[in-house]
Amino acid sequence: MTDSIQLTERAAAHVKNYLARQGDTAGVGLRVAVKPTGCSGYQYVVEPAATITAQDQVFECMGVKVVTDAQSLRYLAGTELDYVREGLNAGFRFNNPNVQETCGCGESFSLKNTRE
Repeated sequence: MTDSIQLTERAAAHVKNYLARQGDTAGVGLRVAVKPTGCSGYQYVVEPAATITAQDQVFECMGVKVVTDAQSLRYLAGTELDYVREGLNAGFRFNNPNVQETCGCGESFSLKNTRE
């Protein structure tokens, strides 16, 4: 398993277009994180990265900087982020090898034993 976070070509193209439309307010890349919440334990957070701190890990993928904090990387290592359209719905899909199961509503997930 790799310790990075990767984007598919579709996800990278979507992020580039989104950040370009935001102009000067776009920040430096895409921040991906995990926060405790939901019925299964954790939820993904995806937003423009306004800054990069000394505690952040940065991965360059197809011209996009993917930024995450060290705590979230414990849960996201090896994840591939895709952007999919299904009918009228579109959004990011996470292929995360660390996920044990997702809840019925699909908004949260539980994790396998993670590295300390």
